[in-house]
Amino acid sequence: MRGGGRVVAKTTYDERHIPKQAGFRWDPDAKVWWTDDMRKALKLRNYANPEVAKVLDDYVARQQAALEASRATDAAIDLPRPDGLDYLPFQRAGIAWALDREAALIADEMGLGKTIQAIGLINADPSIRSACIVCPLLVKLNWRNELKKWMVRDLRIGLATAKEWPDDADIVIVHPNVLWKWREQIRGRTWDLLAIDEAHLFKNPHAQRTVALFGGKTSTGERMKGSVAARRRLCLSGTPIPNRPVEMYPILHWLDPKTWSNWEAYVTRYCGGYRGRYGWDVSGATNLKELQQQLRSTIMIRRLKADVLTELPAKRRQIVTIDPDDLENGTAVLAREQDELADLEAKRMLAELSVETAKDDEAYKAAVAELRSVVDAEFAAISKLRHSTALAKVPAVVEHVTELLEHAGKITVWAHHHDVIDALVDGLKDFGVVVITGDTPPEERETAVQRFQNDSDVRVFVGSITAAGVGITLTAASVAVFAELDWVPGNVSQAEDRCHRIGQHDSVLVQHIVLDESIDAKLAQTLVAKQEIAESALDRKAGEYSLPEAIPVQVITSSTTSSSKKSSSQKEVEQFPEISEAEIDELRDQMRFLAAADMDWAAVRNGVGFSRIDGSIGHVLAEATEWTPKMAAIAKKLAHKYRRQLAQMPPRETVAEEEEDAPVEIAPRITLS
Repeated sequence: MRGGGRVVAKTTYDERHIPKQAGFRWDPDAKVWWTDDMRKALKLRNYANPEVAKVLDDYVARQQAALEASRATDAAIDLPRPDGLDYLPFQRAGIAWALDREAALIADEMGLGKTIQAIGLINADPSIRSACIVCPLLVKLNWRNELKKWMVRDLRIGLATAKEWPDDADIVIVHPNVLWKWREQIRGRTWDLLAIDEAHLFKNPHAQRTVALFGGKTSTGERMKGSVAARRRLCLSGTPIPNRPVEMYPILHWLDPKTWSNWEAYVTRYCGGYRGRYGWDVSGATNLKELQQQLRSTIMIRRLKADVLTELPAKRRQIVTIDPDDLENGTAVLAREQDELADLEAKRMLAELSVETAKDDEAYKAAVAELRSVVDAEFAAISKLRHSTALAKVPAVVEHVTELLEHAGKITVWAHHHDVIDALVDGLKDFGVVVITGDTPPEERETAVQRFQNDSDVRVFVGSITAAGVGITLTAASVAVFAELDWVPGNVSQAEDRCHRIGQHDSVLVQHIVLDESIDAKLAQTLVAKQEIAESALDRKAGEYSLPEAIPVQVITSSTTSSSKKSSSQKEVEQFPEISEAEIDELRDQMRFLAAADMDWAAVRNGVGFSRIDGSIGHVLAEATEWTPKMAAIAKKLAHKYRRQLAQMPPRETVAEEEEDAPVEIAPRITLS
């Protein structure tokens, strides 16, 4: 061996073909054949002297160890993690693999938690103080949420949008569609970690997104020199080869340019590439076993669900959150929801106060009847809002399912309204769709199920949660995507179990697609929590449920409804121990302060008193000489809502002193009827 890790072969003239055929290069100055590629040197292992033979044998041992590690399902490593959370054993192995390399490809099958492994790398390597995470548009909020949930480091997280780059963020999350726009910002620093989620999206070396990260020349002639500077490089993809091996080369060259240095050599060896009459034909696939071994021994770790199935729960539920800014009319839809929800909640709270302040049984009965009417109207209004939001989400759901189909063979998609189902079917028709709703005749239901189960050209099932959620088997899919949600957790669980039945050998991945901060976002979290509680408590089998009741409307509007008459003061304190007498006194002062600043009942916006929709509620609370627990709970909610206005309130001692001289003036009492 020579300096620099070169293996040298000295031959006679007649033996020159031996190293040449092995891939050695000729050094005309030294008059020797040489290579720095240990794979090529191994071809001449039988000719090696003892020193070189040991080096080659050690190399083989390391490669074998790497091959085994690339399939590892556990690792004896202590990793930082938040309290109450822990990595699955195979996720520890993935983090350990990435820690040992400057560049790694985590190619686990979909649903095995590649995101968590990437965050685990950030937790485990304290030298990572900056990171750029490139991920598809529809999962960027999920990345943010998972980082907040799993990260133990005090690093600031920022989202790059089409309009803004977060200059002060330590971790920047950016989606491929805006990489070209922000290429100067990305290239203007050296990142401790550059992680690319769904890395197979960078298969086209001339696409702007690819050139922005890896350098090169776009199809329209723009050039970028070199790749983005990063100390650690990480790619995540469950399908690094979407169609043919040539598509993998851009990320391999970026991750490990020494091993994968020559495009022509790669396509010739692994793509059956040849130069034809019209240029290179690289559409083939050759020597795939060798390619896999070479990947596993260098940069890739890959585990299938079948490898780690015993570690996975029968179902894994995820909430996929859409940024309203990334959805056409998304911000307008969300603003409408929030405005109407605020109005609905104010009407209900006012009706609740009517119950609490009723003077006699007749007034109480009338107030309860009115409250029930208000709650019914609230439910209908919220259902209408959810329907509008579901229609607005359809393009995002179609895009998400389309991306999932690059990983999964078949997928079930669930919704509630007919027009939402029709739009989903139309958007996914290119993938072969069957559909079952309440209008589907029994004979057509069976045909649709059989086609989905047995026809390879039918990859998507779209069904109504209630109409298709029972009595059928859809085990050809292990992914269930909910474009809408049902109020009843049991109905959703039944729909999930169309995939999770006898004959299903995979863990079922369930995803709920929601608009950030929307009604469904809150509903999804509550629904999933109820499902998990029921399953943990009962250790139920598929198809066994004990939560038939619907999720209350109050879960959405963050309040509770009282339908029983107020009790004695002693019982009230026992029912609401978290609101002390001192806190109630303070809340009463706050309501009076806000009411006194609202003499015009919000006819003129002054930024101090109650808003229009809360005026009636606030003045009733301010006037009342005695509060029930419900009234205290409502006051606490209003105090939180108007905390900025209350910041202008003088200290409570000062208020008390002023009250001795002159009571706080409040507006005349509103009559509740």
